[in-house]
Amino acid sequence: MGKAEKTRSYIIEKTAPIFNVKGYAGTSMNDITEATGLTKGSIYGNFKNKDEVALEVFEHNKKKMQDLFTLEINKKKTYKDKLLTFPELYEQFFTRHFILGGCPIMNTAIEADDTHPQLKEAAKKGFLTWKDSLAHIIQSGIDNKEFKPETNPEESALLMLSIIEGTVMIAKLTGKINYLNTLMLSLRKIINEF
Repeated sequence: MGKAEKTRSYIIEKTAPIFNVKGYAGTSMNDITEATGLTKGSIYGNFKNKDEVALEVFEHNKKKMQDLFTLEINKKKTYKDKLLTFPELYEQFFTRHFILGGCPIMNTAIEADDTHPQLKEAAKKGFLTWKDSLAHIIQSGIDNKEFKPETNPEESALLMLSIIEGTVMIAKLTGKINYLNTLMLSLRKIINEF
């Protein structure tokens, strides 16, 4: 990796938590320079503008979250257990260190919905990729006769994601771990019914 690539990576790494907590609009150039110890000129020497930093940071945060789940999913033998990884990990939302600020897809989707078309598109792609990966696991479970043949992979994946993202929003909003546990128990039941 060359010096410019190392500097870009450094900026992304240092500002990723700030963007995920404060959002695009709430993260200022001062936040970026404080987090990195670099000047504005240095930031702009490596990125065209704040938009480019935000898009790179979103991809970084999304990959970090995906890597966490992929690592745990790959430890499981059955497709059902692979899906149960989601409630297992989310039940630890307040105790395990997820990405600071929570789910970057949900955070970005909510903030960028009407304000930032590029970030909205990036969040949409991230969501659809997640949906497709869940649908693939479900379809593999059907093919392997772990799930009922009438289970619709795409509908089931969308239901899972609705529960997961709704749970994250409710848990963050209220700080109530019992809400989180109740909703993750419901998700477990749904997976067990596939």
